[in-house]
Amino acid sequence: MKPETPYLINSISEHHRILGLEKPKHPLISVVNYGDIKSYTDERLKLKSYNFYTVSIKKGFVGKMKYGQQYYDFDEGVMVFLSPKQVIAAELSETIKLSGWSLLIHPDFIQPYALSKKIKEYGFFSYAVNEALHLSPEEEEMVETTMKNIRLEYDKPIDHYSQDIIVSQIELLLNYCNRFYNRQFITRKKVNNDLLVQLEDILSDYFDKGKVKELGLPTVQDISAQLHISPTYLSDMLRSVTGRNAQQHITDKLMERAKELLSTTSLSISEIAYQLGYGYPQSFNKLFKNKTNLSPLEFRASFN
Repeated sequence: MKPETPYLINSISEHHRILGLEKPKHPLISVVNYGDIKSYTDERLKLKSYNFYTVSIKKGFVGKMKYGQQYYDFDEGVMVFLSPKQVIAAELSETIKLSGWSLLIHPDFIQPYALSKKIKEYGFFSYAVNEALHLSPEEEEMVETTMKNIRLEYDKPIDHYSQDIIVSQIELLLNYCNRFYNRQFITRKKVNNDLLVQLEDILSDYFDKGKVKELGLPTVQDISAQLHISPTYLSDMLRSVTGRNAQQHITDKLMERAKELLSTTSLSISEIAYQLGYGYPQSFNKLFKNKTNLSPLEFRASFN
């Protein structure tokens, strides 16, 4: 069966029309109050992507909302971030009631500013919906206050300072969210510890059962798919908790196994490289020396 093609909502004006909202006051930015939305039932909303960034805080949810294969509860303050062209599937109905705010930002609005580059560095724009930001009451209040300040400036007549002020407030909002996400990584210890254990099990499985020899080193995408989280979320969580990103964890496991084989077996360097998924020993030698300042032979000699 041919996969369904997501509907691309090209403009903020089109998004307003689909939701039954008034025409936006600016073609490149809008602050939507969920209480103003007239309908969630347009078929185009079932599988869609936006041609702009969205930052949403959702709460007070009544009804049924499904993203992908899972249902999500928005009783508490939850933030979801979407980057342009990111596909999202939702099951919506006429019974939905939702409060909160959604900030819509076309890339052209921030293009003249440093934020146009910096916004791509916020990892949460690549997170999946199930990796949403769960806010504490204090954090929720800060986010809502900032959203309302953006809305106040948005509602004013445009002058020479309007865009500068709105962009600075957007950056403040995103910096708050960055802080809150890092707090979430720290406070959700059980979830993160479970992920770390699963990560270690997956990596051990690759090396202990010879998968790395057959399939090559696992990629961050491979591992995140098995953990059912996005690659960016995995790396950001690991970096926050351990100081090492996902790729570094994979490399650490490789080096650990390489040192074990060099120190406890008589396998040749070529044989070890092959066992570790390297078709060319030179590539293995280069990585090993880069990480230890010793060649594999020099490392082995240090044990004799």
